[in-house]
Amino acid sequence: MKNMGFGMMRLPLLDENDLSSVDQEQVNKMVDIFMEHGFNYFDTAYAYHDGESEIALREGVVKRYPRDSFLIADKMPTFLISDESQVEPIFNEQLERCGVDYFDYYMIHNVSGFSEAGWKYVDTFSFAKEKKSEGKIKKLGLSTHANAEFLDNILNEHPEMEFVQLQINYLDWENEGVESRKCVEVAKKHALPIIVMEPLKGGFLVDIPEEAEKIMKGYNSSESPVSWALRYVAEIDGVFMVLSGASSLEQIEENIRFMDDYKPLNEAEHEIIEEVTAIINSNITVPCTKCNYCMNSCPSNINIPKLFDLYNNEMIEGRNGLFTAVGNAYRNYSVLEGVGIASDCTGCEACMKECPQQIDIASLMPEIAKTFEIEVYGFTDD
Repeated sequence: MKNMGFGMMRLPLLDENDLSSVDQEQVNKMVDIFMEHGFNYFDTAYAYHDGESEIALREGVVKRYPRDSFLIADKMPTFLISDESQVEPIFNEQLERCGVDYFDYYMIHNVSGFSEAGWKYVDTFSFAKEKKSEGKIKKLGLSTHANAEFLDNILNEHPEMEFVQLQINYLDWENEGVESRKCVEVAKKHALPIIVMEPLKGGFLVDIPEEAEKIMKGYNSSESPVSWALRYVAEIDGVFMVLSGASSLEQIEENIRFMDDYKPLNEAEHEIIEEVTAIINSNITVPCTKCNYCMNSCPSNINIPKLFDLYNNEMIEGRNGLFTAVGNAYRNYSVLEGVGIASDCTGCEACMKECPQQIDIASLMPEIAKTFEIEVYGFTDD
């Protein structure tokens, strides 16, 4: 089994404002080139693309390739569960959506404090163990964005786990909130193999500041920032799979090129990574990874990840108050039917309970409004 998985969380869309509008034709092409190069691990989840990710997997993979030629990973959505009666129907729906009789890898999804109702008060762990005994789950694990201490406690309580999926990238390696390095140490302590999610931190490590990219290119002009990021996580001891959340054919082709025959970073490259990390950290305002969990609960229908992305880019550009392409993009977003803008935020904080990065979203919305909802972009006080 090759060590790069196809993450189906950020698939190409026919309408960028509709997460369910998956471009199946492009997905099929991405799947084909992925399989042609010997990669065969596909990661999906119940909530991805408003439920369409599992269906896209069925249409692009299951219906087009022999079952023994690929591996499927799916997840029990703890954050959507509040009652025991929901669990079995959701699992059966997942099998039906994916068009399979069993999952090769199955996870209790995003085990953390905000999802306790779905894994602590409803015993989804025992349910999953039962399904494993029935042969409907081959390998059972969990995914989490929690810190190292929380992870250690959960694994002590659930020694039946066979693997873990963790957020790991060079920017979060020493991040006090994410604790990638410490979480890896916990997984190794429990002798559990690791799947890496967010190796590019939701795209942050693709479009890095020019100063940082210049340093990388100065050392090796043929390697892109994506290559550095993927190679960094692939060589970590204990990692057996790195998820690539590609959104286009070009992106999956690029990732395949880097991972087909990747070379571990040398000492000089590790030093450059440390330098680049310092530069990026000095520019990032909001560490959003665009997981979209926050959007499940916003009463104002604000596309929070999109606004954070625009805000981060505006802060990096550093031209507050002046007309920018980023600000114009915010204006274009604001006139879309049925969407909320930053000033529509009620401060209810429902989104914050679902944010794996523990971002103070409610406090940031007024700042985003102050940045973009200004006269130069056609906003008035009326």
